[in-house]
Amino acid sequence: MIKGRVLAINISTQKGTIKTPIEKGIFKINHGLIGDAHAGDWHRQVSLLADESIDKMKKMGVEDLDSGKFAENITTKGIILHELPIGTKLRIGSTIQEVTQIGKECHTGCEIATKVGKCIMPTEGIFTKVIRDGVIKPGDIIEEI
Repeated sequence: MIKGRVLAINISTQKGTIKTPIEKGIFKINHGLIGDAHAGDWHRQVSLLADESIDKMKKMGVEDLDSGKFAENITTKGIILHELPIGTKLRIGSTIQEVTQIGKECHTGCEIATKVGKCIMPTEGIFTKVIRDGVIKPGDIIEEI
């Protein structure tokens, strides 16, 4: 069984902007993270990016990278997210989420690409939809179910 853990929960009120870490996130079925700009009734309710992916950018010489810089809602550790098949169900904290998309097309004028120089979300970020309400905090376990 694949297991990882949550390093950070991140939120923003506008799309395409860097997200700010919060102490805990409340996630709602068919919506996503309460208060986040990307939440709503669609297939990309929650975005996740592994710390291991962020480390790749650091090794390329990009400095000042931390959780939320790539506009991810959940920063993870110990799980290779972009290798999970679409349809994989994950227990994250007290939520259950289903992987709906791997990677994305980066939009023009993205604050992340502008500030960071490159964005790793298009190749290694993943998206989920919430299928069971709950709370997620840093340190929570992520496991495939």
